[in-house]
Amino acid sequence: MMNANTSVASSDTGARVKRGVIKALEYLALIFGSFVALLPIVSSFMTSFKSAEEYASSNAMTPPQNWLNFENYRQVWVEGDMLRAFLTSFGVVIVVVFVSVMMGSMLAYVLNRFAFPGNNLIRNLFMIATLIPGIAMQVTTYQIMRQMGLLNSIWGYMILMSGTDVISIYIFLQFFENLNVALDESAVLEGCTYFGVFFRILLPLTKPAIVTVAVLKGVGVYNEYYNANLYLQSNSWRTISTALYSFSGPFKSSYNIICAGVLLTLIPSLLIFLFFQKQVYAGLANGAVKG
Repeated sequence: MMNANTSVASSDTGARVKRGVIKALEYLALIFGSFVALLPIVSSFMTSFKSAEEYASSNAMTPPQNWLNFENYRQVWVEGDMLRAFLTSFGVVIVVVFVSVMMGSMLAYVLNRFAFPGNNLIRNLFMIATLIPGIAMQVTTYQIMRQMGLLNSIWGYMILMSGTDVISIYIFLQFFENLNVALDESAVLEGCTYFGVFFRILLPLTKPAIVTVAVLKGVGVYNEYYNANLYLQSNSWRTISTALYSFSGPFKSSYNIICAGVLLTLIPSLLIFLFFQKQVYAGLANGAVKG
């Protein structure tokens, strides 16, 4: 009996030690991940307050001598014409997000609620599209944009960025699958059209999905550089990303000024994400569970 109790106690102790080790490793992994994510931001923040001479004579993690040195922010704002870049980027984001949300939700509604020949084929084609690198289609896309006269056109850039977003479609698809079809049937029996069912009943219920898609798509478009640099080569339509890249000319070695510009562009997307983070997490979690 004594040996049995000793064996049980030893087993419990071993289990507690194992759980403690696993939890310690989890915390270490979280601390390491946080360190890796925050290190560039902290380094850029401290560098943005340094003068050119101070930056050249110190390393990236050395605190600045004067935390009130906002000259770098003034230069990046005035000489980089950041106000115009912000307005251009915000205008593009608003239009692209609206079009993407409407297109993604409508396509998902049709694919989920209506059975027709080719439904599964379309879904599979969307899945295949996610496997094709976007850069591989740029030659064809550029030729189409040039033939349509949409180069150096802000409207052409908006149309290009508003293209079908496969991730958005699948997020909406998961939400529609969680909504009971009885809602549609009841509305139709009351005389509601399919458009009424979508706009009046289903779309308001997908608010978490709308916020999730809007934040993900908006941040992606806000930070997008390749297409903006390729299709908006005129200085009149510089976005945030291309405005930052312009500092690689006369400010090529002035990383203190570049860091100030990076932090300025980070603030809007960070605030939006912090404000809508609950909706984003809810959208991703609810869209991942079929009920």
